Amino acid sequence: MRQLERQIGSQYYERAALSREKAALLTQGAASTPEDAMSPQELVRDPYVLEFLDLKDEYSESDLETALIQHLESFLLELGSGFTFIGRQRRLRIGDQWFRVDLLFFHRRLRCLVVIDLKLGAFNHADAGQMHMYLNYAREHWSLPDENPPVGLILCAQKDEAIAKYALDGLPNQVLAAEYRAALPDEQVLIAELDRTRQALMARQASSGEPTLGEQS
Repeated sequence: MRQLERQIGSQYYERAALSREKAALLTQGAASTPEDAMSPQELVRDPYVLEFLDLKDEYSESDLETALIQHLESFLLELGSGFTFIGRQRRLRIGDQWFRVDLLFFHRRLRCLVVIDLKLGAFNHADAGQMHMYLNYAREHWSLPDENPPVGLILCAQKDEAIAKYALDGLPNQVLAAEYRAALPDEQVLIAELDRTRQALMARQASSGEPTLGEQS
């Protein structure tokens, strides 16, 4: 019930429909049971809404991380089902240098570690390289033999889709990037964008000969 209330209050249905992974919307509904296979892309919401943190206009990455831990239950509800919190500021030593990952989770359905890196600013290609390094280390030193390779999630305040595409596509490790919002999105903006997305999906289906949204239901 808490999760349902959270989804309704944060306009989850509208936000899920506006996911930038438009192709994934065309295949939704194919998996009918919780045991069905799940891809890392299905794990991510974009954007994440963190209005429960009650952050002021100016805050640091440390403030953001601390607030997420203090509101861990709400954060887990926003992340979605299957996440288990493992720790924060997990240290790793590579060569002669020490690094820390902001947040470490385990996802039950994916059966893998999920490394989350928090960024106050815009996503850039260096963030992808850093996460790639973290995942190489996590796979070798933290993952258990029966687990799948770890997944990285970069939570940033802003993401340019073109930069994300060329920085993340083709990496040996699965690195994902998503925006976060410190306040709920405007409902009228969501409604307008939802209508544009629906029209775009219908046009795509019509041009490809695939069943339309109405025919699928």
